[in-house]
Amino acid sequence: MNKMIKKFKDGNVNIPSLILKVALIWFIFSFLIFPNINLLINVFVKDGQFSTAAVSKIMSSARAMNSLKNSFILATASMVTVNISGILIVLFTEYFDIKGAKILSLGFLTTLIYGGVVLVTGYKFVYGSSGIVTKVLMNFFPQMDPNWFVGFGAVLFIMTFSGTSNHMMFLSNAIRGLDYHTIEAAKNMGASQGTILFRIVLPVLKPTIFAITILTFLAGLSTMAGPLIVGGPDFQTINPMIKTFAQMQNSREIAALLAIILGVATSILLIIMQKVEKKGNYISVSKTKAKISRQKIENPVLNVIAHIVAYVMFVIYMLPVVYVFIFSFTDSLAIKTGRISFSSFTLKNYRHLFEMPSAYKPYLVSLVYSIVAAVVVAFIAVAVARIVTKAKNKWDKVYEPLILIPWLLPSTLIAMGLMMTYDVGRVNLFGKVLIGTPVMMLFAYIVVKIPFSYRMIRASFFSLDGNLEEAAKVMGAKPFYTLRRVILPVIMPVVLSVMVLNFNSLLSEYDLSVFLYHPFLQPLGIVIKGASEETATTEAQAMAFVYSVILMVISTASLWLGRYGGFSILKRIILRRTKKEAGDKE
Repeated sequence: MNKMIKKFKDGNVNIPSLILKVALIWFIFSFLIFPNINLLINVFVKDGQFSTAAVSKIMSSARAMNSLKNSFILATASMVTVNISGILIVLFTEYFDIKGAKILSLGFLTTLIYGGVVLVTGYKFVYGSSGIVTKVLMNFFPQMDPNWFVGFGAVLFIMTFSGTSNHMMFLSNAIRGLDYHTIEAAKNMGASQGTILFRIVLPVLKPTIFAITILTFLAGLSTMAGPLIVGGPDFQTINPMIKTFAQMQNSREIAALLAIILGVATSILLIIMQKVEKKGNYISVSKTKAKISRQKIENPVLNVIAHIVAYVMFVIYMLPVVYVFIFSFTDSLAIKTGRISFSSFTLKNYRHLFEMPSAYKPYLVSLVYSIVAAVVVAFIAVAVARIVTKAKNKWDKVYEPLILIPWLLPSTLIAMGLMMTYDVGRVNLFGKVLIGTPVMMLFAYIVVKIPFSYRMIRASFFSLDGNLEEAAKVMGAKPFYTLRRVILPVIMPVVLSVMVLNFNSLLSEYDLSVFLYHPFLQPLGIVIKGASEETATTEAQAMAFVYSVILMVISTASLWLGRYGGFSILKRIILRRTKKEAGDKE
């Protein structure tokens, strides 16, 4: 304390830095630490004493126990099916010589431009009672139940083909990094294609596959949209049950305990994943690597089968996208019957989006939430990364583990903590619902996106050239000025990429929103989910199609900007035009 007072007197205290650290401490305590501690107290402490009443309630609730069992069954099954489909699509597009691989790749990448409630709604419209697949099947099997796409099978089917984004992003990169010299050496020694694939290629990819497997299990364990929309009454998992119990004041303890169980399972699996990743990886020992060359399948029968499987999977991936796009341009009768004619096509749905406040309001709500959250998250991540990488004392290092707390928590646990701590969600339109809920939902968005953003931005800080900052310091630049004018311009591509990815994922966010949204400020995820219900009007379904198409367009543009060099391309175009204009003036 005396040292701090002396620093103040000597003028050695960086006031902006101190204010920033105090603000970060307030944020971390208020939204990362206190809500979770309060949640545990609410569940396990009654009248000042430890209580297991909530555990007894769950044990005696058939619905709660079934939801737990169903979640682990789904997570285990999806580990197998998602890995099979994910590894296959990566092999088809990166390893084997499949005709039209680039086109196939575009289809398999569609899961990156839409997901969650939007994706599940698209699958329901394709395979549901009035979907095109159901119509075709009923022509061959007239006695079949039009509501066949319900339950465990439907949820697992959607997860199998929607959960392969990590494979396309990470496993594809791992295959591209393979050393072709190793494969050639195995060929020269007489190894068959099957032996090379299963004894050389896949073992090298084992660490990546294992990490993706854990993430897939976590996704299956905490999935919300699939069971909620197509699970039906007989197949509900943990998160939908948490939502159901959370809506009833007397059952919030059960909802909170289910969220805690989910959080514990998530934490254990992530810790296991990190420990396994730290163990040795399989690496090439070649001094110079050769670029992987696509392998032609030598067996003609297997070659034909591989092409058939690849294109059948392509159709499965593309059907929801094409269906949603086409029906966004049709009238309500076509949407209701599932039959399209030339007279069905109209631009009326898109006109409604721009003309009717009730239609474009959900977009504005989601845009505001997503933009504000993306900017605030980037600011916090940059601030914490700067403090940690330039730590002047041991306390500065503490910010890192604290800011990564949400990494171990599912979104429902975060939502329940905020709900029970700040008393949001009560039906009191002139009190806490009107004022508290929108603000709390924004903070929930920020909390969920903090760990990913911090990890990405911290990595960019470690790659900085220390000479730049040293030169600025020698020239008398203040720390804040150095950060703003020297460091930020260098790491800005990473910061912008993180902002774009966060904005992209929050636009149609549902899992958090369903707990915290205000009834007068419904975001897109809530509106699209409502359109998937049987009681929804055809006008609501038509607008859901329009919302989904525009979301996919925005997501595609965002991915191009954030992950595929869009910002660099635009920068080069602007510089080229600027130079040309300057030359014309001269």
